[in-house]
Amino acid sequence: MDSIKFSLTHRIFVFIQKNLVVTIAFAAAVITSFFVPVSKVYLDYLDLKTLTCLFCVLAVVCALKNISFFYVLACNIVTVFKNARLSVISLVTITFVGSMLIANDMALLTFLPLGYFVLSETGKEKYMAFTFVMQNLAANLGGMLTPFGNPQNLYLYTKFNIPTGEFVSIMLLPFAVSIVMIIACCIVFVKPEPLVVKSEKKAIPRGRAAIYLLLFAYSIIIVFRIIPFWTGLIVIPSALLLLDRKALKMVDYPLLLTFVFFFIFAGNMARIDEVSAFLSTLISQNTILVSALSCQLISNLPSAILLSQFTANYADLLVGVNIGGAGTLIASLASLITFREYSRHYPKDTKKYLGLFSVFNFAFLGILLVVTLLF
Repeated sequence: MDSIKFSLTHRIFVFIQKNLVVTIAFAAAVITSFFVPVSKVYLDYLDLKTLTCLFCVLAVVCALKNISFFYVLACNIVTVFKNARLSVISLVTITFVGSMLIANDMALLTFLPLGYFVLSETGKEKYMAFTFVMQNLAANLGGMLTPFGNPQNLYLYTKFNIPTGEFVSIMLLPFAVSIVMIIACCIVFVKPEPLVVKSEKKAIPRGRAAIYLLLFAYSIIIVFRIIPFWTGLIVIPSALLLLDRKALKMVDYPLLLTFVFFFIFAGNMARIDEVSAFLSTLISQNTILVSALSCQLISNLPSAILLSQFTANYADLLVGVNIGGAGTLIASLASLITFREYSRHYPKDTKKYLGLFSVFNFAFLGILLVVTLLF
């Protein structure tokens, strides 16, 4: 009996450890439900468009990943460069661009292993922690330019019906500043040492790749509101059931649940009069600063969902929750993914990584806050 209890307790602990963010989101939803009793109103909290768009993009990206599409593409780019500096810049740039197209967490899950492979196979592991930190910043800050680059972008883009051109114009300045800073750091901190990359040759099934790219384009069209969002729940699962059922199983369902629980949490918080009055007053003082600082405590996704209930200033909120992804380890889910990946390879060097991570992240956060607040 005791062994059964221990086994169950151990499983619960492992689950919480692997799904910390969704566990926290669930706890937040449950706690606020004591103040706002469960009712049919809870259904109004859920943004079905955001959940559908996120599911469609994640599912197709998983299918592309299963045929090594991103890995082969990245390897072909990296092998063109012949020294450590250019290779690190290419790894970071790939992550940067990837975050704009396949979302920041998927970009990291796809390209962090490539960074590890390149540096470990060429004996340049001294740059591993730095490269992981830069890839993490590239994923968080690169994804800010597109509506589907970061989860909070997709939510705010949908909630406020932000025109695509306006969305890009709002994020263009912090995006450009981030690119310059990241590339500058790579040039300063990585030497142009000779480097030879021995990539594994993998063949991509062209037929499937073409179909998956069409499905990806279909997902993006849904995000841009060109066709009804509900059609994605028919077309994409149907196609993947025939071509790659594993991709549907690989979808980050904990992330989708995180959205659901945070929708409930934010909806409940907005209905508590004292909280509503306090947050409305606070965010009206300086939306960028308050939202960026909020990310440091409760992460950028819940900050976006929560604070969007108390302000109509979506431009400043959008900027704040994006640059707020830099800073503490919990400021962004993507940062937790990077830390988990690094500690898996170097469990004894986590303090070194966290120190380096903190120095660069807070420096980036400070500079971006100054730039966005002044301009």
